[in-house]
This record gives sequence, structure tokens and C-alpha cells, in this order.
Amino acid sequence: MKVLKFGGTSLGKPDRMHHVASLITNDDVPKLVVLSAIAGTTNALVNIDQALGAGEKEKAAELIDDLYAHYQGFIQNLYQHTDALEKANTVIKEHFDLIRSFPDQAYQPQFEKDILARGELLSTQLFTIYLKEKGISVRLLPALDFMSIDVHQEPDIEAIEHKLKALISANKGCGLFITQGYICLNHQGNIDNLKRGGSDYTASLIGAALKAEEVQIWTDIDGMHNNDPRIVEKTFPVSRLSFDEAAELSYFGAKILHPASIWPVQKYNIPVRLLNTMQPDAPGTFISKSTSEDEIKAIAAKDGIVAIKIKSSRMLLAYGFLRKVFEVFEKYRTPIDMITTSEVAVSLTIDDSTNLQEIHQELRAFGKVEIDRDQTIICIVGAKVSENRGVVRKVFDSIDRVPIRMISFGGSKNNISFLIDTKFKKAVLDRLNIGLFSIDLIE
Repeated sequence: MKVLKFGGTSLGKPDRMHHVASLITNDDVPKLVVLSAIAGTTNALVNIDQALGAGEKEKAAELIDDLYAHYQGFIQNLYQHTDALEKANTVIKEHFDLIRSFPDQAYQPQFEKDILARGELLSTQLFTIYLKEKGISVRLLPALDFMSIDVHQEPDIEAIEHKLKALISANKGCGLFITQGYICLNHQGNIDNLKRGGSDYTASLIGAALKAEEVQIWTDIDGMHNNDPRIVEKTFPVSRLSFDEAAELSYFGAKILHPASIWPVQKYNIPVRLLNTMQPDAPGTFISKSTSEDEIKAIAAKDGIVAIKIKSSRMLLAYGFLRKVFEVFEKYRTPIDMITTSEVAVSLTIDDSTNLQEIHQELRAFGKVEIDRDQTIICIVGAKVSENRGVVRKVFDSIDRVPIRMISFGGSKNNISFLIDTKFKKAVLDRLNIGLFSIDLIE
């Protein structure tokens, strides 16, 4: 069985849904298809929730009406037959009746999760109705029946595998299944989610649970590019990546793939293809245990970074100093991206500033603390890139006039990373594209 995930832009218009239907029915290979919410839906639902949380009930009602009208127009061009349209109208009404009930209640944090789940529930139900209208044999497997996370918000893989296999076994003879990405149940049995981009994660977890032949991630770009195509001109797709290389790139900013989606497939050695819904014949990017021997594969950039320096003249002689520093971040469940040390200071970066004030307060017990916001990590990834002197020289020759706040070198053989002020990001990515890939950006 193959697992195919389609993002919101792949479903953003009725004709795109029609196209996705043709892609998943072009052969007899059994498939489980994971769908995101239709493009724009999640943002609209976030706005509705924020209005409700702020007590702006009239604004929330207007936003709900606007989104409802969008879906009413969407289905008019999705179906051809009256009975399918009536079924879709019923589905839409049920979900929007639930959303409209929230302004009449005192706001609770759980409303957010319940509201955001509507996007994936709508897209999968409407798509399933369309497939059935076309006479295609299909089963909708609700993700809330098998996808779950524990008290630490980590996926319960054993439970997912057991429940999902039971659901598929109960539908023997069916070769096509549809399910929701992103949404799940938490340890209390309430609706929750895998955070933004979580549909990739869902597909990866399902692929691991089913020991799938491969996982395909379909988006609106033809694979992982060598640089950020939203910022840099003349980028190109990378044909092959190892799991480690893909994990580095996705964690450090490559938006095409959710950072957490690599480890489940890597654990069971399940290959992943990154493909373009709009250009299905393009080869895209193939991710597996092996890789090509290209010295440099790609560059990624991660914004929203906070740099923290703790300076203490007593650090060198203070046994357990680093352990105490790390315990502060562990206490507030805040991951560290990069770290460098000297005789008198330790510098590190985080991408989650939720508890920054509390972290800052506790770190002051160890010495002087300096905090720099609006930083960006630039990550260069390739096969043994940190071991190649020529590559290292090219990297730093390309950015010789840019102030560098931190450098991470040697922590991974596939990765050289450095920290810069975000205002230099575009210039750095452009220069690296020229210096590392010999691409002339000027016509």
C-alpha cells in the first residue's frame, strides 16, 4: 500500500480536487490518501477562533458566514448531480452549525481545537462524496478513530498501528481509503492536532504504521529545492536526499516538509517522494536511506530565532554549569537549535519564545544574559559537507562581508549552520546560491 498526502493548495479549487481524483485512481495500487484542509480554510478558522476568544461575537459571526458562503460556492462547481450536491450541503451545514454554536457559549480553550478540525473534516467528506459520485469505490477512515497523542503530545504509534490495521481489515476488498491529516485525539480523548503542517506528519505516521511501500507528499512545488524559491531566483529541485539530509533541511526551514515527518519513515526505511500536483510527471525529490554523492544538496533558512548568551567568569571552573543551563530549557520544554561555548560564555538559540521571560529570569542566576531577537539560522546540507574543506571555504567566501552571530560546525557531518540577523537573509541566500551552485542570478 502507498500513502499519498495532498496539501491545501492541491485541493484549493474544485478542478484541483478533480485532478487529485485522477491522480489517485490512475492505477490499481492500494492507497491511503491523507488530505489537508482546503487552501485558506485553516487561516479562516483561526480568525474565527481569535474573534471568539476576544469576545467579538459579531465579527466571528461575519467570518463564519463568509467561510460558509465560500464552501457553498465551492461545491457548486465540484459536483454534477443533485444528490451529491445535497449530501455535500448536509455535511457543510452540520459542521457550520457546530461552529455557529460556539458564540452562544462561554469561550473555552478547547474551542480552538474543535474549530480548527473542521477544515480537514470538511475536505475529506466533500472529496469522498465526489469520488462516490464518480462511481469510485472508496472508504473514509476518520483520523479521530485511530490517530492519537499522549500526555506529552507525542504520537502513540503502537495504538495508531493497532487501530488503523483493524479499520483496514474491516474493509477488505477496498483499495482506496481517505483520511484527515493534522487532527487527532489527545490522551484525554479530546480533539487535538499535530500543529501546522501536521498533515505531512500524519502521512508519515500512517506509512510507518502500515509499513507502506512508500509515502508521497504532493504539494504545489516539484520537490525540495536547493534554496528557498520564494526568496531566491533560479532554484532547482534536488533529485535525491538521505533521511538525515531531509531531516536537517526540513527542521531548518524547508517548508515543503514538516520537520517531524522524517523519523517515523526513517525508522522503518520507508522511502518518501515529494511531488508536484500541478506537474505530476516531474520527478520531484526521492528521500531514502541512501543519497547521491553531491557535495552540497541544499540551503535552508529558519526565521524567528532568538539567540541567548550566558556569560560567567566562573563558568570554566563550575562543574555542572551546562547541565544547569539545559535544565532551565527542559523545565520550560523549549528545544535548543544551536549551541556554542567558550571559556567564559555559552551561546544558544531557540525558536519558541513562549516562555522566554521565565527562562531569562532563571538564567540570570548563572551570569550576565544577553538576548538577540529577529535572528535567522542558515543551514547548508550535503553528504559529509562539514568534512570537505573546499565546501567550507566556498561557504565563507560567499558571505565574507556578512556579520555572523554563531557558527555550528561538526555537530553533524551533513550540516554547516550559522546565525545571522534576519535583515541579511535574502542577501545571504542569494550569495550562497551563486557561490555554492555557480548560479548567476543576473541575466
